[in-house]
Amino acid sequence: MDSILIQILNGLDKGAAYALIALGLTLVFGTLGIVNFAHGAIFMLGAFCAVTFRKLLTLSVKVKDESVTMFAAYKDEPYLKIWFGDTGEAIIDYAVPLSILIAIPFMVLVGYAMERGLIRHFYKRAHADQILVTFGLAIVVQELIKASFGANPIPQAAPDIVAGSANVGLWFGLGESLVYPWWRLIYLCFSGVMIFAVFSFLQFTTYGMVVRAGMRDRETVGLLGINIQRRFTIVFAIAAVVAGTAGVMYTPILPPDYHMGMDFLVLSFVVVVVGGMGSLGGAVTAGFLLGIVQSFASMNEVKSIIPGIDQIIIYLVAVVILLTLPRGLMGRAGVMDD
Repeated sequence: MDSILIQILNGLDKGAAYALIALGLTLVFGTLGIVNFAHGAIFMLGAFCAVTFRKLLTLSVKVKDESVTMFAAYKDEPYLKIWFGDTGEAIIDYAVPLSILIAIPFMVLVGYAMERGLIRHFYKRAHADQILVTFGLAIVVQELIKASFGANPIPQAAPDIVAGSANVGLWFGLGESLVYPWWRLIYLCFSGVMIFAVFSFLQFTTYGMVVRAGMRDRETVGLLGINIQRRFTIVFAIAAVVAGTAGVMYTPILPPDYHMGMDFLVLSFVVVVVGGMGSLGGAVTAGFLLGIVQSFASMNEVKSIIPGIDQIIIYLVAVVILLTLPRGLMGRAGVMDD
């Protein structure tokens, strides 16, 4: 029972990352009709916002190490700690969650610039053209990150207060032997909040209702005097914020490197297709479903029977679902049918 629960938690953890990226992808496709292969790069940029923010917070100067008395020794001391003492040290400790404060405006700027500077020129072009240009943009961003930060992963620490593991077993009455990392649980909760916020925005606000109407019939909404294009640009920026903040919060789980965007992008597109192109609910459902399936496939007991199954299980499930449901779990008629 402990092993099953751990695999479910691992699956929900992976599925949360897939769902957030796929949610942004589907939001962009549903509003603009754009197949955005640069969305994984936005996830990566969010992760490197956290890296950059920590580097800024830990800028240091050499000071004399008073603990060494036999000879003069020096150590690096962050300016924040020198200026603010324990408060500065606490700010550094909470660098990852605090980096969301700079990631949000940065992602809005990136999303707006991407849509206005490039994407809008490809609205009426074939999906193949959209894929090529956004995939090329993703490669450019990837190489810029590699040149700026190097090729090696850069570990990011979670705050000390949540660096350990929670006794999940006690929550479910299974004893104290079942533990799970606090930060992974926090990431799962964060994902739930983000998904709820996006759906609430689209479902319960006037702005969101207009966007949903524009997704269904852009021309009619435009005839009502509403600048639907401006709203779609803002939606693109919102999708960038969702992916970027997901990348920020994922850094303590997976150290950021220059190709993490591509790694998540491929799986997230599978999630979008399985969920149904243009279906937000389908993207989220498929994300968690495939995350759990992949988690159980990664168990040693399963891999000993079918070696390498954890690497291909998502694609096998996708094939089975698409053979039985060609439009995916919640796909709409008329979307990508041409």
